[in-house]
Amino acid sequence: MRPYILAETNWKHLKDEQFQLAVLPWGATEAHNYHLPYATDNYQAESIVSESARMAWEHGDKVVVLPTIPFGVNTGQKDIYLDINLNPSTQFAILKDIITVLNEQGIYKLLIFNGHGGNDFKPLIRELGLLFPKMFISFCFFPQMLDKYQYFENKGDHADEMETSLMLYLRNDLVLPKGSWGSGDHKKFKIKAFSDGGVWAEREWSKITLDTGTGNPELATKEKGERFFKDVCAKVSKLFTDLCHANLDDLYE
Repeated sequence: MRPYILAETNWKHLKDEQFQLAVLPWGATEAHNYHLPYATDNYQAESIVSESARMAWEHGDKVVVLPTIPFGVNTGQKDIYLDINLNPSTQFAILKDIITVLNEQGIYKLLIFNGHGGNDFKPLIRELGLLFPKMFISFCFFPQMLDKYQYFENKGDHADEMETSLMLYLRNDLVLPKGSWGSGDHKKFKIKAFSDGGVWAEREWSKITLDTGTGNPELATKEKGERFFKDVCAKVSKLFTDLCHANLDDLYE
């Protein structure tokens, strides 16, 4: 039993426990090229959070990891078979219910650990902050916490070299042999401004890619995944520690 993983612990342990920080991993259920499992985002988020929480716990920090939410915003993939969508309004309702419990029980710090690029928690957190003024609600998106191109060569953002390398390290048993991998070739908007930054529209997945991947996974290796995993866990565990010890009345300098 890992006492910092809520799904594994028990009332005998929890009845006298006082946690400083709750962490909610949030992923997605969606196709990841031909070779990666639909739950790739969930496996990655869960693994990073669990290892980071272990490191923080051994440092003496009272962090608890809540069960992973396995569905994310997949409105752009509505016609990809069994890609499961949660609308942002549904995410808001789920968060509101969870935060109601944490707020009532005196756990005033929540970190949403995002493992899926389609999830956008900023507007949800802004609104929830008005409803729960005692709560400090934040989120992180782990691929943006490090410069991933110090680890990986090919650019991409879905079932790419990074995600394939991580899954080769974390769950090699769920990755199909290399000959099965799609190239991850994908189309971009013809309107150049959408590629230059500062302009956004949702991509229709079935129109931009044949294999559901966006990014070439060809150069992925288990060794690259291990290096990235260990470095991102070190950074995430430091974030957990800092949040645990943060004084909510003195956050700014």
